[in-house]
Amino acid sequence: MDLDATAARLGVPAEEVERVHRLAGDRPSAPLPAKADAPAMLDRLAVRPDDAAEIMAGWPDPGSPLWTPELRWLLDRSVALVRADLGGGGWLAPGPELPRERGPAWRHLYVYAYLALVDVATGYHRDHGVPDAVSRVSLADLGRNLAVDRRMRGEGWPVMQSWLTLHARGAVYELGRLQYHRGGTTLDLHIPESGPMTPEVVEASLDEARAFFPRHFPSERYTEFACGSWLLDPQLLEYLPEDSNIARFQRRFELEPYEEPEGLDADVEVLRFAFRTLTTPLDRLPRRTVLQRAIVDHLKAGRHWHWRRGCFPIQPHS
Repeated sequence: MDLDATAARLGVPAEEVERVHRLAGDRPSAPLPAKADAPAMLDRLAVRPDDAAEIMAGWPDPGSPLWTPELRWLLDRSVALVRADLGGGGWLAPGPELPRERGPAWRHLYVYAYLALVDVATGYHRDHGVPDAVSRVSLADLGRNLAVDRRMRGEGWPVMQSWLTLHARGAVYELGRLQYHRGGTTLDLHIPESGPMTPEVVEASLDEARAFFPRHFPSERYTEFACGSWLLDPQLLEYLPEDSNIARFQRRFELEPYEEPEGLDADVEVLRFAFRTLTTPLDRLPRRTVLQRAIVDHLKAGRHWHWRRGCFPIQPHS
């Protein structure tokens, strides 16, 4: 295969196509579900009807004019690339960011890759005795992320396409209010968009995690919960009540010394998660909540938000 020509036809840098070729090699891919079974699968994965309709319209049927040979190659090799790291927990891009405006095959290529990997992921879950209910809600993060991307008019997907490879590899599990990312000796906490984050629901989720991981991954030893987020920025306490859910969540953590992460702009991440937009002018952002007003006022004052990381022991102090 001519990788340079493939990259040119895909409209992406040649080194990104070479990376897929190198990481996937001749490793096995995985088939898509039968098209007739896809609507039920999309429903289980909490994919909204408008997103599901687009996905079905772009389905990679044999002979479909929407699917060029380069797209079919990328779909096959991106599935192989992710499958080869089953059980891994590192950040993994499944392939290059595509020009999604070119149609549903381009817009949802990595969604089709995810669908091909659902049976692989659920098999991994079964091998570890993960309950079906946990497997289902964890993998249904696909629908949540597609809905957010639609709200963001396509601005959210470049990050989400890599984030979702964690679910497909068995690295992320949703237990109650929080998601848990396996790796090293820490369980990293992620906060999905799923309602209030009261101390009670957070503690219930932590208790569930304390039982879940020793039971299903007994060879792994986790000593700390950790989180990296702008929600841990102490500057928020200048604006939020002391008894707010965010303030109480912050108080759980011992913060590491501040160091700006390379390639991460906390101001951008705040806008992504608090407003689901990266392009709306500050004066036009909503101010419905104390948090939204705090974020906007802070930025309008010429100040910046910081991404902070902290941890606390998995076993609570007696």
